[in-house]
Amino acid sequence: MTDIVDNPEWLLLLLAPVFIAMMALEYAFGQRAGRLPKSGHYSLKELMCNFSLAGLHQLSDLLAGLLISYLYLSVFGWRLFDIEMSLSTFLLLMILQDFFYYWFHRASHRVRWMWAAHVVHHSSEGMNFSTAFRQSLMYPLAGMWLFWLPLIVIGFDPKWVVFVVLLNLGLQFFVHTQWIKRLGWLEWVFNTPSHHRVHHGRNSQYIDKNYAGVLIVWDRIFGTFEPEVETVRYGISKPVESFNPITVTFAEWKDMWRDVIAPDKTLKQRLTTMLSPPNDNK
Repeated sequence: MTDIVDNPEWLLLLLAPVFIAMMALEYAFGQRAGRLPKSGHYSLKELMCNFSLAGLHQLSDLLAGLLISYLYLSVFGWRLFDIEMSLSTFLLLMILQDFFYYWFHRASHRVRWMWAAHVVHHSSEGMNFSTAFRQSLMYPLAGMWLFWLPLIVIGFDPKWVVFVVLLNLGLQFFVHTQWIKRLGWLEWVFNTPSHHRVHHGRNSQYIDKNYAGVLIVWDRIFGTFEPEVETVRYGISKPVESFNPITVTFAEWKDMWRDVIAPDKTLKQRLTTMLSPPNDNK
C-alpha cells in the first residue's frame, strides 16, 4: 500500500486488468447475449479511439504532474493542520475529495474553457465500460488540479490527495455501463450506472445533471439530481463525427478559439467567451 501511495500513478495501471475483464464480461454477457441496446455495443474504431485518448491523457498527467507536484508541496508548507493518515482520516479525505470533485465536474460543464477538455468524455454517442477511458490530455491546462488545492491547504499530504483523486476516478469506471440497471437502496447514496447514464444524456431534462463522482448525495443537496426515466440519448448536440483522437481532443478548443479571436470583440467579450457556459456546444 505504501508503494502505491508513494507512486499513485501506478494505481490505474494496477486496476487495468480489472477494467479489461469488466469490458470482456460486458461484451460477452451483454452485447453477445443481446442484453445491451445498440448504444451500448462495442465497435473496434471507437474502442481504439477511447484507448488512444486514455493513453494521451495518462501521458499528459505524468508530464504535468511534475509541475503540479512541486506546487502541491509548496502549498503544503502553508497547511492549516498536520493530519496523520488513519482509517478515519482516509475516509474523511475520500468524502472531501468527492465533494470537491462534484464542483470540478460541475464547473467542467458550466465554464467553456473547462468544457473544452471535458467534452471529449461526452462526445461518444454510446455508453459502455470503454467510455470511461475517453478522457482528454488537456485536463491539466483546463485546471482540474486547482480543485484539490483546498485539501492540501487543510493539511492532507499531497501524495494521499493524488492517490484518492485517482482512486475516485478508478471507481467511476464502474458507472459507465448499460449492462447494470438499478442497484436498489444504493441509488440513494452512491453514483450508479443509472445516475451516470443520465449525466451522459443529451435529452433536455438530463443536460447538466448528476455530476457525482462516488456519492450522489451532492447532487441531491445542490439541486442537480435527475432520475433516469426517459431512454437516454448519448452524445453532444454538435457531434465531432470522428474516431481520430487528436480531432476529438481539439474540436472544441478550435471552435472556442475561433470565437475568442472573432473581430470587433472587446477584451471582456473574449474572456466571457471562454468563461461563460457552453450552451450551444453541448
